[in-house]
Amino acid sequence: MLASQYAFISDYPTQSVLAGTALLRRSVPAGVAMFIESGRVVLGVATAADLALTAGDSHAAQAMEHQFGVVEGPAWLEANAAVLDLPSAVDAVAETEVFLRRVPLDDFRASLTGGSLAAQAILNDVARAHRQQIELAVSRLSKDAEARCAEWLLRHAESTEKGVCSVKLQQRKRLIAAQLGIAPETLSRVLRHLRERSLISGSGRIVNLVDPGGLRSLAGV
Repeated sequence: MLASQYAFISDYPTQSVLAGTALLRRSVPAGVAMFIESGRVVLGVATAADLALTAGDSHAAQAMEHQFGVVEGPAWLEANAAVLDLPSAVDAVAETEVFLRRVPLDDFRASLTGGSLAAQAILNDVARAHRQQIELAVSRLSKDAEARCAEWLLRHAESTEKGVCSVKLQQRKRLIAAQLGIAPETLSRVLRHLRERSLISGSGRIVNLVDPGGLRSLAGV
């Protein structure tokens, strides 16, 4: 039975999916918010081969290349993506048979407007913080040091009045390296390699993004 706070989704029929079914794919808009009524869903990073496994294969979720979480109903699946109207940051595969309801994003987001503006702002802040943590976990699991560094530079880049993209390294390198899950020496080596490949330039506290397109390709974004 649905909890009273989720009663609005009773208009949407319950569907069942077999174990091994891919429910969400990274960077692919789902178009709906999913409420898991029962069953377990594995979150992580899957290869194309993992996601190509046919539904009903009980080993599909276990074969996921990097697994870092499980959602067990009743619960929303990747609610932060639905709140922020973003594609999922992870792959999600049913580990068992799952019973769920698919709620169109417009209806889901409309259900969030009943509270105060302060409550909505807090909800968005929490969702954004959760999203950042997930993206960091996915980056550490699935990307090498150069790709992580390129992604970090792109995320923190700002355009100057002259149209140059640059990053001000306002933190010590050891703190930036800790965010990326690498050693400070590795960060220094990666930055040197990126300069040698003419992807970035500059030294000290300012890093210029010479080839943002090349960085995006390296980062896989």
